[in-house]
Amino acid sequence: MSALIRRYTAELCHKRMLKPNYPTLVLTCHVSTRVAPQLNGAAATTGLYGFDHLKTPKGFQRFVDDAIERSGELVNYISSMPSSAEVVRAMDEISNTVCCVVDSAELCRNTHPDREFVEAAGKASMRINEYLHYLNTNHSLYAAVKRAEKDGHLLTKEAHRAANQLRIDFEKGGIHLPPEKLARVNQLNLSILQLSREFGENITIDPGYVDIFPASRIPKHIHHLLKPIHRFTSGTSSGSLGSWNNMKEKGLRITTDHRTLVSVMHWVSDEEVRKMAYIQGNSVPHANLEVLDKLAAARHELAQMMGYRSYAEFVVKPNLASSPEVVISFLHEMSKMVRPRADEEFEAIRNFKREKCGQRCIDLEPWDETYYTAMMKSSGHNLDSSIVASYFPLPQCIEGLKVLVNSLFGAMLCNVPMAPGESWHPDVLKMSLHHPEEGDLGYLYLDLYSRKGKYPGCANFAVKGGCRISETEYQLPVVALLCNFSGSPGSSTVRLNHGDVETLFHEFGHALHSLFSRTDYQHFSGTRVALDFAEMPSNLFEYYAWDYRVLRTFAKHYSTGEIIPEKLVKSMQGARDMFAATELQRQVFYALADQTLFGEQPASPNDMNSILAEFKTQHTSWKHVEGTNWQIRFSHLVNYGAGYYSYLYAKCFAATIWKKLCQEDPLSLTAGTALRTKVLQHGGSKEPAELLNDLVGEGILKHCDGGIVPDITCFLEESRYKMLCHVEDDRARNGRVFATDQSPEVVKALPITKSLVPVSIAYLQWNNVQPSHVAPEFRLSWNIFTLLTNIKISEEITVQCKYFRLNRTRRGNLEDTEKSSTVATNSQVDEFSDEYTAKLEQEHTTNRDASVHQEL
Repeated sequence: MSALIRRYTAELCHKRMLKPNYPTLVLTCHVSTRVAPQLNGAAATTGLYGFDHLKTPKGFQRFVDDAIERSGELVNYISSMPSSAEVVRAMDEISNTVCCVVDSAELCRNTHPDREFVEAAGKASMRINEYLHYLNTNHSLYAAVKRAEKDGHLLTKEAHRAANQLRIDFEKGGIHLPPEKLARVNQLNLSILQLSREFGENITIDPGYVDIFPASRIPKHIHHLLKPIHRFTSGTSSGSLGSWNNMKEKGLRITTDHRTLVSVMHWVSDEEVRKMAYIQGNSVPHANLEVLDKLAAARHELAQMMGYRSYAEFVVKPNLASSPEVVISFLHEMSKMVRPRADEEFEAIRNFKREKCGQRCIDLEPWDETYYTAMMKSSGHNLDSSIVASYFPLPQCIEGLKVLVNSLFGAMLCNVPMAPGESWHPDVLKMSLHHPEEGDLGYLYLDLYSRKGKYPGCANFAVKGGCRISETEYQLPVVALLCNFSGSPGSSTVRLNHGDVETLFHEFGHALHSLFSRTDYQHFSGTRVALDFAEMPSNLFEYYAWDYRVLRTFAKHYSTGEIIPEKLVKSMQGARDMFAATELQRQVFYALADQTLFGEQPASPNDMNSILAEFKTQHTSWKHVEGTNWQIRFSHLVNYGAGYYSYLYAKCFAATIWKKLCQEDPLSLTAGTALRTKVLQHGGSKEPAELLNDLVGEGILKHCDGGIVPDITCFLEESRYKMLCHVEDDRARNGRVFATDQSPEVVKALPITKSLVPVSIAYLQWNNVQPSHVAPEFRLSWNIFTLLTNIKISEEITVQCKYFRLNRTRRGNLEDTEKSSTVATNSQVDEFSDEYTAKLEQEHTTNRDASVHQEL
């Protein structure tokens, strides 16, 4: 039922997620987690999330009863033909009443440690969704909404937009169809809801596992993530208990959930262990093969009954892109652009593996990627993940969120106590978003620690949407931000790796979108926006997690209080950038697979496996592993079906906003105020294109075949992507510029097979040279630069490199890492670069086969 509940939710980076988008519901609801019983034995003065009904599990039944009763009263009122404005207001109150139940049940179902609460929430969710189907097929409501839309001149702009959106959502639910078709649409929508839930539950119930013997095959520092197991080796007992104990061998069980699997891929040097874990982790839950097949078939039938060629067209039509063709064209262009660089990164990883493993390495496998890229990043940038994490204790990271709120918006995040019965677990915190002049703007629950039975990812869950109740009263938004960090509150060991910091900031961007929302109607509150716009704020806030000017305000050593060194942050940025093309390629592949799965020709499970395997070959540098089915645990296919491309749209939008509005001063109150007043506070009450143009001016969007695509200029100009584009420059016109920040062992692994003009990074950066092409194997940075001292210009190139490392300041001297007496100032390096490049250009022009030798 699309007319009363619209759900938009945001994933996890693979990882982060909003709540599923169910086209049959018009209310907006977000992903959930679990809720806990009253704490400390105190008598409950309220219920979960502040709802009086939810003091006990049985309260969910009464919560649903009262919502249905109040909605029925409003339906009768609307049937009496009040004014158009009153119709829209009453429809929104129905939506608000029902959504409070839906959202609370989702949050409880996914987070509560008490099974009675979870089961009661599940039953409430199914019952309220059945009632929603009744509402969304109510012809008197549909007729009233159409009248209100027709009388648009009597309404405010937001009210007219609400009437228009409600009418469209009713029709997406099939209300305009003949009775027999409408009945089938309702049946399909319920089936889709049930299959979506089953898909997620299967992932939680059956994460898969691999048993490893002996335990020594796993590094000790990740043993705490795994379950100890034992087996008896073959032999005979001498009759004593001690003899049996001597024969007992200790092993470890790897549960192949996402978080554990990532740690195993990162740290385990035993390739056979990585292989087993990878295959198992990408082969379960097997039941989801059938679930996904049924889901795709149901969605396809639904779309065709609604007059669309495919479910992808059904989903994309109301969004910025407007059609699957626009989406696929955008993705194909990005795939073509990224492929050469991604292939070169793949070769670099393969050669690095061969150097490390010797002749016994035949090829690079998918289970090698995380392990060897982590090693290359660490050695290339002298990074130690434990040192990085020491600057990010979780309490300090929460302080970082407070810094952002205060600096950007002149507001405060304040800890507030919860009433007995309001919380679902002792670890949960509650904060108010408070403005000194406007008062409280909304409330945020933080449920950040991992525990058994909790939703396994990171997500935002709506509890209440913001909306105007009367001329003097506004319902404040309430959201829950969920993560799964290891540890417990108060523990000094709870220190985040930087990827977790980035995820926290991403989710906080979603939360602020809801908390700053000031729409008149709940229907438009916060993240209830076009699907391909919903991820923009969250992607924008990831930038703050990487900017040193922001990090230095809160990233402090857990024991000494030392501010994180700028040099360390630059190394982190360099490591992030090393394999950016590979990661971008992966996201493009997922988005294309998503469009294909829900495209015009739905395939059987076996055919789909073959299609996705072929797609992986076409659009990535990595091979498919027979027998694996990554799609059966990729929740975005359910929650973001046909909409995964939205992440790439959001990255491009966020890149433009960052560069044009935030980059100069990331803690600017002026920039933050513009972001709040021109985007965040409007939620879905205005068209996304209007909001984006109002914020940064023309140029952030491009019109394409009846749809809108993001301008990718700012995105490609970022350091991690700029090597994907070619820029002409006279100084480098005769060849390729070669510059690197990699360590010698990494460079040895890289294929050098094309003519290169050697210049130093100092020359490129300090003289602002725009090379025609920077060899994609390498990255520019302040940390290390290379001068090539031997080049044979021919079909094949042989290279010898001389390495120099830059001191702490940009103006420092350059010292040979091999501790020789060679020292050059920056100006000397630049002089050398100019002379050397000129000489090479001259010799290259006159004699391609000449040998060039130049020493510093």
